[in-house]
Amino acid sequence: MRLFLSSYRFGAHQRRLLELTGEPGRIAVIANACDAWPSAWQSAVTSDLFPLRRLGFHPDVIDLRDYVDRPGAIEPVLRRYPAVWVRGGNTFVLRAQLARSGADLALTTLLAEDALVYAGYSAGACVMTPDLHGIEAMDDPAEVRTACGVEPRWDGLDLVDRRIVPHLDSPTDPEGLSRKLVREYIAADVPHWALTDDHVVVVDGNVTEVLT
Repeated sequence: MRLFLSSYRFGAHQRRLLELTGEPGRIAVIANACDAWPSAWQSAVTSDLFPLRRLGFHPDVIDLRDYVDRPGAIEPVLRRYPAVWVRGGNTFVLRAQLARSGADLALTTLLAEDALVYAGYSAGACVMTPDLHGIEAMDDPAEVRTACGVEPRWDGLDLVDRRIVPHLDSPTDPEGLSRKLVREYIAADVPHWALTDDHVVVVDGNVTEVLT
């Protein structure tokens, strides 16, 4: 299994992403964490395509809404790509869309086979954790009902063994919500990674490392 989990895009470690993927080629881009913000959806997607192209990738946007209630349809699509890029937004909305499309099961299968690299930031990183409890301090679970018409889920994909707090001390978090959440996790003795926008968690086979 190969994972590249960051707070913001490549963090300070874009070279490590290229080490995981090898020669950059096609990459599936999943932006459904932004589904609750329809007016900003396209600009959010476009803002991620440019940096991926600068690294040499050839991104294709895969909209999970096209695969809702189509069991098994998304796995062969994702199987065509050596890497997937999952951008930030609302973690609960992303989790719901992964479940509704079956992409959660497909990604779990493909990662177990080492068939692709999963790169995700912010919501795209948080969704890989055991559960999403605490993230409601930063992302609104109520947006799931608006965007997806279902109730929010609180389980992650459980592909890493601890929670992730993104945007620690970041200009994107002027209210210090991430720092407050870290204090709560420490007080409750909850295993977690607190990531600044430079940090990246890399899983490469049996080795997990936090790049600072």
